[in-house]
Amino acid sequence: MQVTQHLKEAKGTLISFEILPPLKGKTIQSIFDHLDPLMEFKPSFINVTYHRSEHVYKKRADGTFEKVEVRKRPGTVGICAAIMNRYRVDAIPHMICGGFSRQETEDALIDLAFLGIDNVLVLRGDAAKNESSFEPEPNGHRYAIDLLRQVVHMNNGEYLEEDIRNGGRTGFCIGVAGYPEKHFEAPNMDSDLSYLKAKVDAGADYITTQMFFDNQKYFDFVKRCREHDIHVPIIPGLKPLTSKKQLNVLPRTFHVDIPNDLSEEITKCKTDAAVEQVGTEWLAQQSRELLAAGVPVLHYYTLGKPQVIYDAVKSIL
Repeated sequence: MQVTQHLKEAKGTLISFEILPPLKGKTIQSIFDHLDPLMEFKPSFINVTYHRSEHVYKKRADGTFEKVEVRKRPGTVGICAAIMNRYRVDAIPHMICGGFSRQETEDALIDLAFLGIDNVLVLRGDAAKNESSFEPEPNGHRYAIDLLRQVVHMNNGEYLEEDIRNGGRTGFCIGVAGYPEKHFEAPNMDSDLSYLKAKVDAGADYITTQMFFDNQKYFDFVKRCREHDIHVPIIPGLKPLTSKKQLNVLPRTFHVDIPNDLSEEITKCKTDAAVEQVGTEWLAQQSRELLAAGVPVLHYYTLGKPQVIYDAVKSIL
């Protein structure tokens, strides 16, 4: 079922989760162990992130180095199929520009359609670790809006091969990312919202936000979106703080602010277990406030910490 249909049929705020594929070498059981407890909350859908290949240098016996391409977290499409088969819950794969040509993207979308997956979250993705800024693959997409347009074209039965006439139409519901604290590459919030509106105008059906720790940033973001004539559903993305190092890592990596009250409480903690307790309580309070405001979905970035998510959601339902 498409996300928009879930929202249309909902009688209140829905619950959803986002997971990482396991590191290469682990089995699908690691995903099931992660998700099994969370299924108590009857999530409407589960997002699965996509990860581009990376180039690493491995030392040869003669002392020289060999450039090797590796994908540390493969399996997104297979994981989505496994989730839908085991739990009968819709899975939403992320689709990214980085590391993929247009043809590879088309093939992936065909695989997803064959599997009965009818939702995708379209993202540009991060720059490769050895790049100072994002660079597309040869014959790949530079911007998320271009990837989005390719999905829309396939929904209309239009493929890359021009000799395909009246091609089979896919039925993807398309999500895009929104940034309550502005995308770090945008010069200002107004320009960022203009880019977001362009994606909605091009066919995006809903928006999922970057994590935030101050609900007012989400409420202000929604208000400004509506003022910019963006009227699709806006799903808040939530993540708990679980270690002291995240006070520095999250702002640097995801360009988000951590409220002073929260950072002060975490700074007082002596152990990561104590940090998890603070993070759980903060996440639960965020969730209660958003639930009271009638948000369409509470979307939780689990990122390897299902127990913290479980405890926070259990406390509000």
